[in-house]
Amino acid sequence: MNFDLTDDQVALRDGIRSLLEGRFPMERVRDGFDRAAFDELAEAGVFSLRADGFSWADAVIVYEELGRACVPGPLVDSFGASVVTGVVEPHAGRTTWVEHLATLDRLLVFTAEGVRAVDPASLAGAPAEWPLDPLTPVTPIEALPAGEVVGGPDEARRWWQEGALLTAALQVGLAASLVEQSVAYARDREQFGRAIGAFQAVKHLCAEMAVRAEVARAAVQAAACVFEDPSTGDPVRAGSGAKVLAGDAAIMNGRVATQVHGGMGFTWEVDVHLYLKRAWVLDTRFGSVDAHADTVAATLPAAR
Repeated sequence: MNFDLTDDQVALRDGIRSLLEGRFPMERVRDGFDRAAFDELAEAGVFSLRADGFSWADAVIVYEELGRACVPGPLVDSFGASVVTGVVEPHAGRTTWVEHLATLDRLLVFTAEGVRAVDPASLAGAPAEWPLDPLTPVTPIEALPAGEVVGGPDEARRWWQEGALLTAALQVGLAASLVEQSVAYARDREQFGRAIGAFQAVKHLCAEMAVRAEVARAAVQAAACVFEDPSTGDPVRAGSGAKVLAGDAAIMNGRVATQVHGGMGFTWEVDVHLYLKRAWVLDTRFGSVDAHADTVAATLPAAR
């Protein structure tokens, strides 16, 4: 497959990047997600890409840029919706953690039987005081109401796979931005009379980060092509493989970026920690690296 962007896709990428740099600088991102942010993204067509005739390849380009900018909010959950939407997958005997509950207009509950829509106003709970990602508030819910059935098992599986693909695109954006931040810091930070980027050990760390990000990007783009035309491959295997590589790239690049930044990487003022925390949170969304690795393994031919 040739993953070189077309002229139209380059224009799409540059356009959304320019929009995010102008409207979502890190100063605003650090304030968290709000209704005004959703309205601006909706106005830009972020949540209606498929309805507006864009391909899955186009959609992952846009969502990679959202990840690169570390834009908070239920970006994947609201894809294809006209209202702020959340998604959960409850497990028997375990607390369900709902992200951005105070902002949601509706909540979709995914089960083996299908998808149910729940009114967020019917849920009672206090947000966690110290969420893992300070820009992703979470509320523990012990019991979910029945809600209204809005999709059967087939819709649930398809929507879940699409959510995993878009989440993987966000993770690629995180991984790529962490490379850029680390390279920029390694060029500027001096130690022993020269930039730390001149030391081979730091060069290797940055190079490995770049490789992880590029491999994950290729996997996400390949999965988008398969989603667009299932005759070219297995959407389940392609999507899960992309989620594995993108999730690993985002988390590993976050850890390595913290190492490259040294003591500064642990400070609140430097953005690296926000990207790493977002990577950890996204790994719990629409299936973890381990869960999708098991899915990929299950799709492979049995060894003889």
